[in-house]
Amino acid sequence: MKMKNKKVLWLISVLFVLSVTACSGLPINGNDDGDLHASGRVSALQVDIAPEVGGIVQEIKVEEGDSVKAGDILFRVDNTLLQAQYNQAVTMVNVAKVAVESANAQLAAVELQLEMTLQGVRQQKQITVGSAWQESQPDDFNMPVWYFTDNENLAAVDQEVQAAEEALRIELSNLEAVLEDYKNSDLIEVEERLAKAQAAYKISEITLEQAKNADENEELEDIAQDLFDEASSELDATQSSYDRILTTAAAKDVLEARSRFAVAQRRYENALNNFSQLQTGVQSLQFKAAEAAVTMAETGVAQAEANLLQAQTALKVFEIQLDKFVVKAPIDGVVLSRNLEGGEMIVPGSVTIVIGQLEEVRLTVYIPEDKYGQIQLGQSVTITVDSFPDEIFHGQVIRIADEAEFTPRNVQTVEGRLATVYAVDILAPNSNLKLKPGMPADIVINIP
Repeated sequence: MKMKNKKVLWLISVLFVLSVTACSGLPINGNDDGDLHASGRVSALQVDIAPEVGGIVQEIKVEEGDSVKAGDILFRVDNTLLQAQYNQAVTMVNVAKVAVESANAQLAAVELQLEMTLQGVRQQKQITVGSAWQESQPDDFNMPVWYFTDNENLAAVDQEVQAAEEALRIELSNLEAVLEDYKNSDLIEVEERLAKAQAAYKISEITLEQAKNADENEELEDIAQDLFDEASSELDATQSSYDRILTTAAAKDVLEARSRFAVAQRRYENALNNFSQLQTGVQSLQFKAAEAAVTMAETGVAQAEANLLQAQTALKVFEIQLDKFVVKAPIDGVVLSRNLEGGEMIVPGSVTIVIGQLEEVRLTVYIPEDKYGQIQLGQSVTITVDSFPDEIFHGQVIRIADEAEFTPRNVQTVEGRLATVYAVDILAPNSNLKLKPGMPADIVINIP
């Protein structure tokens, strides 16, 4: 019976030791020096390197355990296709630059042409500017000839051109309507015959004159004379027919419509001529054409520059994409693991390398609620690890939790989980890189 009790006592002792060991962050009291003792595991800042692009691994520059600096190349992914597209984009940028240079040269040329045109039209205007004030004015004009500016005169005549053009359109429409009304009458037929007879008469007259002036022209003159006599007879006959019809109402309507159209047409032509005469100096068509050429050239420069910007933007996109095929270290640290080999196909987002910052490591321990007041920020800590049993590492408290929590989940006993503790973070320098992530460590928080 005593033997059985001893076995039970031994089992209870083992369970107690296991529960304390499992709660690696809980302090263990009972030391005479008054310091707090706890245990934990070394941790470090770790960065998972997951490339944004996939492809064949072309080159690997690091091994596990290598120290790297931020910006060091870790590995390269094959970028043959993208490099070809990048080279094409470079060519497009160069072409766009040449186009900009050409457009600027064209602009310079037309600007020079504009200046030359301006000099020319000024010289032409100078010839007439002296006599302009001496021009006679209609008696009905009460203002001097110089009263209105060139622009005002030009605008007024331009309005007259538009009015004359509208009047011409109306009279043409009216004439066409009158001719349509009488298209089946003898008048229209006689008019057509008369127009043809007049044309034939003029041409035969010219032909006869040419035949008379020719060498050995007797035969030519006889034939040309016959042609002229025939045209003259047709003209006389047609003219007689037209004269007889002139007394009819249809003839009067047609004559009036034609007269109104003729006057409207002449008014429009005179307005255009007057407008052209006023277009001198910077108002001349030559100068306006030169100005339009400059405007067009400026548009060409703007378009060429826009094309260049577009090409440069496309090139920048390729540069950014190419940069992703060269994977670099984001931080200073040590390569903790490498999960790729040369020639291997990787996919975007897959973790290929893990880098840790080991120059400073962290440990988190948990103190019971009744010891909370003994811990302060900056408090010194001594650390020992099994890998270096004869060496002591130093650190300090950098964070004390504001809220209590139940014992961490690595505690296995119900009793342990019922306790509330406070997390304490410790930072320890590790310049010699002896402390590695995952190492179990014993911590002593020095209580003053």
